[in-house]
Amino acid sequence: MIRIDFPSFSDGRGFTLARRLRLKGFHGRLRAKGHVIADQYAMARRSGFDEVEIAAELARRQTEDQWLARANWKAHDYQARLRA
Repeated sequence: MIRIDFPSFSDGRGFTLARRLRLKGFHGRLRAKGHVIADQYAMARRSGFDEVEIAAELARRQTEDQWLARANWKAHDYQARLRA
């Protein structure tokens, strides 16, 4: 497993790094750690992340239903629909 840090909410380099790792052939688990919000979950999944690790304080402010609403990420990915 590789854990990629997100040091701030506005730092999206982790998404790029995850995508590059997947394109280079990495098949292990990728975890996004740090400042990730529920609205970014679909992007995290599309980028290649398998899971997200956030602080307890952040988790209290983002309810489970917010994360689950973004869990069906493929249905909202227009690029996936174009490839089908």
